[in-house]
Amino acid sequence: MKPEKRIRALISGRVQGVFYRASTRDEAKRLGLTGWVRNLRDGRVELVAEGSEDAIKRLISWCWDGPPYAKVDEVLVQDEEPTGEFEDFEIRYTV
Repeated sequence: MKPEKRIRALISGRVQGVFYRASTRDEAKRLGLTGWVRNLRDGRVELVAEGSEDAIKRLISWCWDGPPYAKVDEVLVQDEEPTGEFEDFEIRYTV
């Protein structure tokens, strides 16, 4: 069954080297979401998440705070068409 909602988000600020990816993965899993999170070469973090609309809203809200040492300046969110392609929420590594 396809998830209700899918987003792609770009998070900027002090979000690398502060456990942002691992904390995002843990929060997404806690919320029952699937997808991935990764660092970008420009210092931002990118994530794709699928799941219920309510869980997605909660993740976006969490992204504004992040883990304790993060300082988030901006969270840009774009809706995408849900695909149901993910089985879990994982950390991906920048190529």
